[in-house]
Order: sequence, then structure tokens, then C-alpha cells
Amino acid sequence: QAPFVESGGGLVQPGGSLRLSCAASGSIETTFTLGWYRQGSGNQRELVASITSRGLTHYVDSVKGRFTVSRDLARNTMHLQMNNLKPEDTAVYYCNVPFGGLGAGSGRYAWGQGAQVTVSS
Repeated sequence: QAPFVESGGGLVQPGGSLRLSCAASGSIETTFTLGWYRQGSGNQRELVASITSRGLTHYVDSVKGRFTVSRDLARNTMHLQMNNLKPEDTAVYYCNVPFGGLGAGSGRYAWGQGAQVTVSS
């Protein structure tokens, strides 16, 4: 069973919204901090948002005020609400347990398939 399964990606126009979901397997403790990463074409994967088990959130400056991360401990799921999307948000989005701070690209578990987000008119 894959540690994480991402869903909810798609094609959206600039200024639009999308909501991503991440389902964590039973091997992922709900006490872990979880994070959303993204990797655009030709770019390194980077951690853009994280949330602790207590709900403390952190965001990179480029998404602050537009993205909101949340989690449901009972279902062991995490979500990323993305508003006012920009073409530069186009990327494959992944979730994982962070192995570094914001901007870092490493996760502690195997990567899932990710969710493709394309922002284009």
C-alpha cells in the first residue's frame, strides 16, 4: 500500500481554485507533521506548506494568503485549498512527511503519483 495517495488535480484558469486531497496509509502516524510539495517542469521538488498534528501551519511566501492546508486526523487525510491560482502554480503536487523545512525537497516516505495542477487560460 502506497504511503500517500493524492487526488483533486486538474486544469483551471488563472484566478480559479482547486482543492487537493491526500490520503495517508495506516503506517503514517497522525502525530506526524505532513506537508504538500510541488514540482514544476524543470524545477526541483519543494515543500510549500506543512501542518502539524495540532494544526500549526507554515507556507512559503509564494503561496501565503492563497493556499490553505488542513487535515482530518480521524480520517488521516490532508487537504490543500488553492485559491487565486497563477500559471506559476502549475506543477505536480505531492504529500509526504517533511524531512526538512519549507523549500526543501525531501520526504521521509516513498512518493505517490502526485496530482497534476495546470493553471492556464
